[in-house]
Amino acid sequence: MMWSVCLTVALVSAIEGTRARADEKPAVAGPIRFESNDWPWWRGPNRNGTTPTGQKAPTKWSATEGIRWKAPLPGKGHGSPIVIGNQVVLNTAVRDPDEQWVYSFNRDTGEQLWKIRVHEGAFVTKQNEKSTSANSTPACDGERIYVNFLSHGAIYTTALDMSGKQVWQTKVNDYQLHQGFSSSPAVYGSLVLVSADCRGGTGVLAGLDRATGKIVWSHARPSLANYPSPIILNIGGKDQMFVQGCDLISSLDPTSGSVNWEFPGATVECVTSTVTDGTHIYTSGGYPKNHLAAIKADGSGTVAWETPARVYVPSMVLQEGYLYAMLDAGVAQCWKSDTGEEMWKQRVGGTFSSSLVLVDGLIHATDESGKTTIFKASPKEFELVSENQLGSESFATPAIIGGRIYYRAAETVDGERKETLYCLE
Repeated sequence: MMWSVCLTVALVSAIEGTRARADEKPAVAGPIRFESNDWPWWRGPNRNGTTPTGQKAPTKWSATEGIRWKAPLPGKGHGSPIVIGNQVVLNTAVRDPDEQWVYSFNRDTGEQLWKIRVHEGAFVTKQNEKSTSANSTPACDGERIYVNFLSHGAIYTTALDMSGKQVWQTKVNDYQLHQGFSSSPAVYGSLVLVSADCRGGTGVLAGLDRATGKIVWSHARPSLANYPSPIILNIGGKDQMFVQGCDLISSLDPTSGSVNWEFPGATVECVTSTVTDGTHIYTSGGYPKNHLAAIKADGSGTVAWETPARVYVPSMVLQEGYLYAMLDAGVAQCWKSDTGEEMWKQRVGGTFSSSLVLVDGLIHATDESGKTTIFKASPKEFELVSENQLGSESFATPAIIGGRIYYRAAETVDGERKETLYCLE
């Protein structure tokens, strides 16, 4: 469907639970639908930061080259864009007045299609200076778009239809902020899965009905600050929802919330989303200790190997038996995934919050200054392909799909910070 007009929807109040007319039939979630050229949720269609086989992406761009289109973004956010159908969708937050929004742009032209105000007022101001009030990435099942926001002291998940109209909004749990809230929703089966770990209260993992927003299951968590998004991976022929942090490594059945296995490990505060080689899952965190470990995913609790590398914020990628990471402090590193043997280590400089994306054998790593370093996913040595500067600030992980890169960055113009969504090809 092509859009010819801009649809603006403004919602003033936060609505808990599901709104439905008495004469309406019960809503039912349809099958999850997306195309091979879509990037429908956090870390892409494979949930591991890897593009589908056969995809390619540009390797050279700047402020004057390689830009198909760019669109101004009001406010500030670190959530990644998603790409589905003809839309590019992402969250943002503005100040004075305090409002949290979702924006949609035409995938081919950058034309704004619609915007919707999801929450207003009551921003939390005491948080990590790098954080924003729009850190999460949306998720889409082809029928609805799901977004998480911290608003009015609680975590809310909201469903929008594909034209930007609110379908439902559910309060997941009360939330006491520590550093910031960044967990993105995950779509699985008939559910949207939400993680809301927090200190000073009871954290929760929850499964919400995609059609109605009703909480189908919930799983209480320790009263500790933690930041990962729930991630679903198939290991041993079984889909499992993995969450790390709160001093735990946990595997849950995503359909029921029942615990497959859970044991002490990782560290208290984690940010990254785990990846798997089919035998191990890889956990990493940064407080109170630097931690990276390969854990056997059979529920035995066996740690295959561990290293004190500080991979706190940027999520890692795997390819052909090798694990690749960008340490927060700007060091690229490669290990043999089953043994932990270090293959190489290379300082590239910068500070990293954006996660790695692997496309066509190349790894894209964007630092907080807006420089993207592209290097080969090779265990032999670090082999630089290119370095590309765009903007002066970037925390969001780019979506790389369909031969294009959808990249969120900011720069200071006449003393004012301005954020932009770019389409690179």
